[in-house]
Amino acid sequence: MFERPKTGERAVLIQADIGGGVPDPDQLAEFRELTTSAGASPVAIVTGKRKSPDPRFFIGKGKVEEVLASVQMEGAELVIFNHALSPSQERNLEQKLQCRVVDRTGLILDIFAQRARSFEGKLQVELAQLRHLSTRLVRGWTHLERQKGGIGLRGPGETQLETDRRLLNNRIAQIRRRLQRVESQRNQGRRARSKAEIPTVSLVGYTNAGKSTLFNQLTGSGVYVADQLFATLDPTLRRIPLPGGEEMVLADTVGFISHLPHELVAAFRSTLQETTEASLLLQVIDNASQQRSVCISEVNDVLAQIGAETVPQIEIYNKIDLTDGAEPRVERGDDGLVKRIWLSAVTGEGMELLLDALAEFFHQEHVHKVVQLAPGDGRLRARLFELGQVLSEQATEEGGWELEVELPRKSYDRLLQQESGLEERLIA
Repeated sequence: MFERPKTGERAVLIQADIGGGVPDPDQLAEFRELTTSAGASPVAIVTGKRKSPDPRFFIGKGKVEEVLASVQMEGAELVIFNHALSPSQERNLEQKLQCRVVDRTGLILDIFAQRARSFEGKLQVELAQLRHLSTRLVRGWTHLERQKGGIGLRGPGETQLETDRRLLNNRIAQIRRRLQRVESQRNQGRRARSKAEIPTVSLVGYTNAGKSTLFNQLTGSGVYVADQLFATLDPTLRRIPLPGGEEMVLADTVGFISHLPHELVAAFRSTLQETTEASLLLQVIDNASQQRSVCISEVNDVLAQIGAETVPQIEIYNKIDLTDGAEPRVERGDDGLVKRIWLSAVTGEGMELLLDALAEFFHQEHVHKVVQLAPGDGRLRARLFELGQVLSEQATEEGGWELEVELPRKSYDRLLQQESGLEERLIA
């Protein structure tokens, strides 16, 4: 399922604007980049417009003839559509063009199959591929049907199509069971972090916006980085310190893209759960892109699909080194909280602004108290040192201690429940 040719393939690209208008050049550029990311070599681009898709070929008969001429003239082995094709449209086009036809979903699935490295990532991609393939099984084995009868001509009791469907369904069920085991392991890790009260920050954003570069800059890791779409797929988590002594876990996730196949959203739902359960999202945006507002909208749409639209979010405008006159800066909302940060993950400009903003965000979840303890409260004193940051400590005349502490709100609330009489010891 994951074996792919080592060399490129000559491909004719098809971009049809449905509903009229002029094809978007940025959409064409992204389509070309997706194609090269998959290892194909674009040799021709055919564009056009229609009010509605043709039921048989998606594009009209005249446009099919134009594509056929391009395939024959360029010696193309592959035709790629920047649209989702129905199984029947894909089959009709292959019969007419006499070459392999791939739609946008198949193209992205192929890229994901090449980039997946971890056991979980490969399982998720294979699951998405099998779901996509299950809609494209054709009745090409009717010579095995038992209905044809005759001595020596009776089939095995079921058609090859039914056999293929059964095998596919068995494999899909097997992959789901394996993914459930992997997901249970991830849930154990999440519970451990929650118990230790370490917040998780998830990097999200359009593919190739610079998430992995920012991740490496913050953590000092060596996550693979390349100027291509979907350079990294597998989620990576690292613990990093914040100004003031706090710690957090940073998660790098798969990049989003417009018209992300539903099969991939469903298959990667367990991985994207790191996003839904994060304390904060950092949406990384390519500041140098002319389509950044469209990319932001696409990312927010996917976040809504996976149920992460209510997670607090800070927008990170990356790549200011590619924008003339752009300087590192912070923009706050009407509530005084940080909403946007401009920086460069490549040069490191503005990274201190991001770290300060993260420390400020999680500092809001803390309480600041002054506690007066009696000489017999040694156990409670040790507990306060364990849970929070003791800002100052003074001995009292009675032989006890006066502590100024700062600790997470959850820890403080739990301590109030566990330590009877703690509220009476608070003096500020």
